[in-house]
Amino acid sequence: MKVIVVGSSHGGYEAVREVLADRPDAQIQWYEKGDFLSFLSCGMQLYLEGIVKNVNDVSYATPAGMRSQGVDVYTEQEVSAVDAASHTVHVIDHRNGAERDEQYDKLILSSGATPAALPVPGNDLANIYAMRGRDWAIKLKQKTVDPDVHNVVVVGSGYIGIEAAEVFAKAGKHVTVIDLLPRLLAKYLDEELTDILTKEMEKHDIKPAAGQAIKSFSGQDGQVSEVVTDQGTYPADLVVVATGIKPNTQWLNGVVDLDEHKMIVVDEHQQTSAADVYAVGDATLVQFAPTDGTRVPIALATNARRQGRIAGKNAVGITAKTPFVSGSSALSVFDYKFASTGIKEGTASAYGVQTKSTLVTDTFRPSFVPDEAGNAQVWFKLTYAPDSKRILGAQVLSTQDATQNINAISLAIQAQLTLDDLAYADFFFQPGFDQPWNIINVAAQKALRDLK
Repeated sequence: MKVIVVGSSHGGYEAVREVLADRPDAQIQWYEKGDFLSFLSCGMQLYLEGIVKNVNDVSYATPAGMRSQGVDVYTEQEVSAVDAASHTVHVIDHRNGAERDEQYDKLILSSGATPAALPVPGNDLANIYAMRGRDWAIKLKQKTVDPDVHNVVVVGSGYIGIEAAEVFAKAGKHVTVIDLLPRLLAKYLDEELTDILTKEMEKHDIKPAAGQAIKSFSGQDGQVSEVVTDQGTYPADLVVVATGIKPNTQWLNGVVDLDEHKMIVVDEHQQTSAADVYAVGDATLVQFAPTDGTRVPIALATNARRQGRIAGKNAVGITAKTPFVSGSSALSVFDYKFASTGIKEGTASAYGVQTKSTLVTDTFRPSFVPDEAGNAQVWFKLTYAPDSKRILGAQVLSTQDATQNINAISLAIQAQLTLDDLAYADFFFQPGFDQPWNIINVAAQKALRDLK
């Protein structure tokens, strides 16, 4: 059996691993258009802040390591077209311009996505950067120590935008974060928690400019110097655009079914509309657990890796279904650490779901434990269906690391647990670690009282 895998980030890497594990006798060809295998953009902040010293370490695998396991690795070679009827792909070798066709028995596409450009005047000026991929990581690193960069404007306040803002604030730059949404991080947290984080960012010279639309970029001598919104003008020696992504699927038109947003249509086995062709990662939708399988775009490494494993299994004849997901994620913002999963109060309307939420605060450990010994306030917000009491989502925030509680809520969502299930659920207690009642217990108990 010959399996071709296109793309070397999270989904492609996991597909290769799964095929290796399940069918070690299979011939695997792994293609990466760039010159570097499996760079992890989610690890970019660690490199930019100097925690990881070598940009090449921000990777899952090396060509030599994978070849030693029997995988045929091809970097700087692009799969530019697919002929599903003949089970062939067209390959362009960017090192020498040579072209060839390769036959496959099974094809797994991890084509990914590219940063979305802002369609406004001046978007072609120099020093307008993205924050995705190894090449951009190297360029951004240089800008963190560039003495001519004083003012940085970040467009977009999702995880990537906030990571960029923190990187440059720590590098001593003046940072402005512009977003069309009314609050920074509004997609991930409700207002009570974003208010706390916004104040924290302002303490570190990050200026929020929420609820504003980009009108244009202005420049001098071909380089950006200002960002103009519908409400103001902001000086900028560097702009980092983090306004989302668009699927890299234009080359698949007519090969597999694409939806109205050019996302690849897949079934629960990651199978596309073309026989023996599977797709995973940011160019596909996932099934959302809180709404019993509604297909939604959630571009997370965890989702791509899960899909890659399932696609690999099905490609070699092991029937498997991709589980529903809750969209669990986490981030640190200076001293604060937060995580969220599922539906929030602020996102419920997008899913057409009736919800109720309960916010509780507690200390991370018993009150007799001093702050300097690792105690701190914890905010926990639980979202649920008011009629069935089914758990739909949660958010947690603290300067201590309480984020693992969100993994328990994600499992509760997938298992369709209710407030009654969580109110007295069995969680351990030890004063060096936590409270006698876990904050999940506390929130569920209060929610039950709120409903009465």
